[in-house]
Amino acid sequence: MLDELFSHRNLGWTHVPYKGTAEQMIAVSSGQVMVGVNSNGFAPFVDSGRLRLLATFGERRSRRWPQVPTLRELGFGIVATSPYGLAGPRGLQPNVVQVLHDAFRAAMNDPVHVAELERYDQELAYLGPEDYGRAMREAFATERRAVERLGLAKGG
Repeated sequence: MLDELFSHRNLGWTHVPYKGTAEQMIAVSSGQVMVGVNSNGFAPFVDSGRLRLLATFGERRSRRWPQVPTLRELGFGIVATSPYGLAGPRGLQPNVVQVLHDAFRAAMNDPVHVAELERYDQELAYLGPEDYGRAMREAFATERRAVERLGLAKGG
């Protein structure tokens, strides 16, 4: 995804791994690195004025920062979310999958969870088992192509 963003402008970038959001935000706010890409752990830094949010990766503008454009609005066909899900071993019995699915979906829609998502300016997005599996396989293939294009694949 970032490779796609920067390759449009023939820009290079260096991935700097951090142990967590706090460490990354300190690096960005102190000028150790020029920019950072993160989920919304940057919110306190943006809200306090220590960082400026340049763009968001969502389908549409954020409710929290409606003045900030999306990458798509800026001319990049990039929309990215931070999905999470529940996985089990291949061949898991369908009745077990259904029980886990139903429990996970109920927890996902719990008002406490929905309120927590809103606190971090995230929206609830549901995909059933087949759709989620397909989305994860597609994301894996996209990331694999980027790793290979950047020459980061081990043993290759």
